[in-house]
Amino acid sequence: MTDPNKSLWTATARPAESDETSHETLHGTHRTDVVIIGAGFTGLTAALKLAEGGAKAIVLDSVEPGFGASGRNGGQVIPGLKYDPDQVDQMFGEASTDFIGRAADTVFELIDKYRIDCSPVRQGWIQPTIKQAHLPTLKRRLLQWQNRGCNAEWLDADRMQKLTGSPCFVGGWIDYRAGSLHPLNFVQGLARAATDAGVTISSQSEATSLQRNGDNWIVKTAAGAEIIASQAVIATNGYSGSLLPKLRATIVPANSFQIASEPLSESQLNEILPTRAVVSDTRRLANYFRISPDNRLMLGGRGTFSEPASLKDYGKMMADRRMLFPQFPDLKVDYAWSGRIAMNREHLPHIHQPMPGLTMALGFNGRGVAMGCSIGGAIGEHLLDSRVRLPLPFSEMKPLPLHAWHPFYATLAIWYYRLRDQLEN
Repeated sequence: MTDPNKSLWTATARPAESDETSHETLHGTHRTDVVIIGAGFTGLTAALKLAEGGAKAIVLDSVEPGFGASGRNGGQVIPGLKYDPDQVDQMFGEASTDFIGRAADTVFELIDKYRIDCSPVRQGWIQPTIKQAHLPTLKRRLLQWQNRGCNAEWLDADRMQKLTGSPCFVGGWIDYRAGSLHPLNFVQGLARAATDAGVTISSQSEATSLQRNGDNWIVKTAAGAEIIASQAVIATNGYSGSLLPKLRATIVPANSFQIASEPLSESQLNEILPTRAVVSDTRRLANYFRISPDNRLMLGGRGTFSEPASLKDYGKMMADRRMLFPQFPDLKVDYAWSGRIAMNREHLPHIHQPMPGLTMALGFNGRGVAMGCSIGGAIGEHLLDSRVRLPLPFSEMKPLPLHAWHPFYATLAIWYYRLRDQLEN
């Protein structure tokens, strides 16, 4: 077992090339059209769209591109939200549903356009269930997407076992729009594309203050830089800190825990996810799993609200892996790590514009690869031309009541949902 807090993605990231632009820390005063706080999927795709539209952009990150969830997630590229498309139609209109349904296309188009070396695979996303009671819901979801032209199909229990390698599931569906990638290589590829387009990315540049001064926004950093811009974008998602306490209070940062096995043998690879589809199930505390680019079984799920301190904190992940794949009880774990996602009450991405020239996007609720990239690009287009419609309307920032207590309440909820899942198995 390697360092229990070192991710598989960090260990297998593409080596930096000698001629790549480093993201040096800015000092002094700088003027730009747009300052973006957060160098993850949302911030970088917004910056890339802005630069290609002729605007100047500076991206600040407290550590470096991909340090947060964008470089730690499971690398599953899944279109759609956790709502059925008919529900999204009712909430936001058909144009929003179409945008959300194309989210995976957006990611793979970025990979192709900028030739990002991130091990992309597009063999679909499987949503299985271990509960007979969930089958009607999944069949309805499948039919609604099929009615919109989605390439998807139903999987009975036998076919589900053949495609997943797990004997646990009673059925589900597969969405062939989806796929997987190496998330850290992808986000670093976006950073390279952005710098090539003229974006300035400043690492080790935690934003410590954001103030309006006339028609401009002024951001100051812990490194002593001052950025003056006509527009500001906040794209910090689950890593939103004390810069804007009201924004931080709209979400609950939740840890997603992940483990990766030793490399699988050829016979194991032929049994577990042989087509290289990705999977996430329907339980209240869902598991997701895939095969990594270096042929490991990678499994993730909801963790605690505190940072993991040792391998013992990943005990549930290991138990879930044994439950899902009882035929391989002795698989060793080589990597274990965590990252923060941003959960909110509505289970929907939020786009806020509390003041002119200040745009915020967060709350991807575990669907940040596809939705973060798509919404980031849409924000960039909107800032270039305000007539361009955003995929979701601006929403009011509504801090969660008793936000400081939410980790406590959420921990109780996790135990409750875990018990419900166990009782309904």
